[in-house]
Amino acid sequence: MSKPRAAVIGSGFGGLALAVRLQSAGFDTTIFEARDKPGGRAYVWHEEGFTFDAGPTVVTDPDCLEQLFALSGRKLSDYVELISVDPFYRLCWEDGHTFDYVNDQAELDRQIAAKNPADVEGYKRFLAYSEALFQEGYVKLGHVPFLDFKSMIAAAPALMKLQAWRSVYAKVATFVQDEHLRQALSFHTLLVGGSPFATSSIYALIHALERRGGVWFPRGGTHKLITALATLFQELGGTLRLSTPAKAITTQAGRVTGVQLADGKVEAFDTVASNADIVHTYEKLLGAEPRGRAEAKRLKKARFSPSLFVVHFGLKAEHPQMRHHTICFGARYRELIGEIYGKNSLAKDFSLYVHAPCASDPSMAPAGCSSFYALSPVPHLGTADIDWAVEGPKYRDRILAYLEERYIPNLRRDLVVSRIFTPADFQGELNAWQGSAFSLEPILTQSAWFRTHNRDDVIPNLYFVGAGSHPGAGIPGVVGSARATAGLMIEDFLT
Repeated sequence: MSKPRAAVIGSGFGGLALAVRLQSAGFDTTIFEARDKPGGRAYVWHEEGFTFDAGPTVVTDPDCLEQLFALSGRKLSDYVELISVDPFYRLCWEDGHTFDYVNDQAELDRQIAAKNPADVEGYKRFLAYSEALFQEGYVKLGHVPFLDFKSMIAAAPALMKLQAWRSVYAKVATFVQDEHLRQALSFHTLLVGGSPFATSSIYALIHALERRGGVWFPRGGTHKLITALATLFQELGGTLRLSTPAKAITTQAGRVTGVQLADGKVEAFDTVASNADIVHTYEKLLGAEPRGRAEAKRLKKARFSPSLFVVHFGLKAEHPQMRHHTICFGARYRELIGEIYGKNSLAKDFSLYVHAPCASDPSMAPAGCSSFYALSPVPHLGTADIDWAVEGPKYRDRILAYLEERYIPNLRRDLVVSRIFTPADFQGELNAWQGSAFSLEPILTQSAWFRTHNRDDVIPNLYFVGAGSHPGAGIPGVVGSARATAGLMIEDFLT
């Protein structure tokens, strides 16, 4: 019996993880990637000796990646070295207060007590709550495909008991009183595209995920993980086609039949899984199908996460005062987030995530130099129709001036290289609907069964993987979606 042929469109973390699982299980798998390197959002640039990761830089739950190598008796450590990051994050506020989020309970207690002694006990209760969420939301449900409403109903009692209908911030506020600590325990949702004031409290499980498994950085950059997965996939016999964009998913009699490429050629496959943007997949790749047009129309009415403005920069100086991950809270928190999610303009202020990989791995820059990126959440193009060709350079200059004033002395004097990535780039280079950086916003009514299903409801051999499908964005999320989707495909084709 011949192996079933599977196509995976897109080579982000989700697409690669799915392809590795399929190839390990006995599929003949081909990945089609439009760009010249694998990785999707987890792209990489090299410029004048500097290495700049374009996508995720916070690696949690390395076990979910380890599992992909273990499928064929291999070890992740044979392909890439993971460096432990400590502190996980340094959190900074404009009043001069800082908080090092470490994995040392005594040191956490000391810092919390310095802010508000009553919150030491409150934090311990929050951690226990986060642990309970981790067990229910991640261990039990993170890799389970929600294909029907019954599966959602079955999960409901446990989630309701944990008050999943409340927002992360609202729930955190029941445990700690200090406003800085409330922000410190709720900002994580922004790393997966959700507002702390709207995202289901189930996402507070991220805190337990980090405390349990640590925060890591691959030596050489996050893209080294992508390279490791791509190498593994090809060692298993899989085919990776770079600079080969899919033009359409072909169908006949209600089933997928193959993939049409830019030159018009159609390659036949028994099944196709898309790691591309969900609206792009339905509207463009399946635009000839009534199902594609109808689902694209429906999805466009959904709430999508904001976009990001990212400035990558390399300096001819070292900055040992910078920690690997720094969260720079601006003067406003709730009000600023409200504007990012709902205002048709660019806010005058910002909050930033600053990535300083040389703190863990000096090889990310030439000797005596340092590489950085600063990320600012901004409205997507559907919320604020900003001309980023005009506003982007101005916004970059404001961010660099702010960082020089508060965190990185002589930044502009020592600047060697810089480049920006805007919402327009998310839309143009990644086909992201409205430039959204994380696909569907992770609110309760767009989670689990309410999110794009891992297998299409109408076309039985069409599957989805990545941020737009269950369980959602972030490396553990998209790798979890690959596990859920692979389980369905293996069941449908190999059993």
